[in-house]
Amino acid sequence: MTLLADFIKESINKLAPLYPDKEARSIVLLLCERLLGTKSYTHIVDPSYEIPEGKLSPLSSGMERLTSGEPVQYVLGEAEFYGHMFRVTPDVLIPRPETEQLCREAIGIGSRMFRMWQAYGKKAWPVRILDLCTGSGCIAWTMALSVPSSEVVAVDISEGALEVARSQAFAAELKAAGTMLPEFVKADVLDTEQEFDHGLFNLILSNPPYIMDKEKPGLRTNLSFEPDSALFVRDDDPLVFYKAIARWSQRFLRPEGSGLTEINELLGAETAACFREAGFATEIIKDFSNKDRFVLYTRR
Repeated sequence: MTLLADFIKESINKLAPLYPDKEARSIVLLLCERLLGTKSYTHIVDPSYEIPEGKLSPLSSGMERLTSGEPVQYVLGEAEFYGHMFRVTPDVLIPRPETEQLCREAIGIGSRMFRMWQAYGKKAWPVRILDLCTGSGCIAWTMALSVPSSEVVAVDISEGALEVARSQAFAAELKAAGTMLPEFVKADVLDTEQEFDHGLFNLILSNPPYIMDKEKPGLRTNLSFEPDSALFVRDDDPLVFYKAIARWSQRFLRPEGSGLTEINELLGAETAACFREAGFATEIIKDFSNKDRFVLYTRR
């Protein structure tokens, strides 16, 4: 017999070397919620609650993975993002709150475009959105679900990432929203002159790799479970993806369009300059921690 209260207490202690107490508690409670169907307060209101025999093994296995540093999202195979549950695997980054903010800003831009066209009687015009370095597809799907009359194309070089992005189960939500299924395309964003026969776009979004190699020592160990290729750039060319995104935008952004990209907080001015040199007007947007986090750019 294993009491839930005892399991939670022991598990939080096991995670103490890796996480602050509050975060360790949240992780353990999330594991129990997903695998047992319990609430965050079940062990408090019902201290005699026993873990069913058949559930103890999956819980123990989950805790073994967590104590190795593996993120809880990979253990559970899912992560919440912008009110939706996304499938995640080690082929893709775990969606983060900063990227939710990018989506919030982008939804505002896309929705304003839709309303403006409605006012001019252009109801049939879709808001065309390009998502570069799509990963799990969290940006592409969120935009498709949130912007009326949107048409989303998303790009990634990783077959594993594209498989995850295409597998997200939002068909019912898309039907209710009256928007189209995102199209996921394999392409190398760094190959800026390749043929890309998908037309022009009103909005180009991206959350590319931007952490410099020299920043690795200061990062959490559990980041090592996420794909390096989606996180890191060489110290000698940290803006390589932004130069490429700027070129994609020169080629495929409509004259009245906008672009929004997530950036390294240490390189805000440099990243904005990269887009200005490509002929765009820019604005740096800060995140909820007041750090430089996004560059918004438009044609001059």
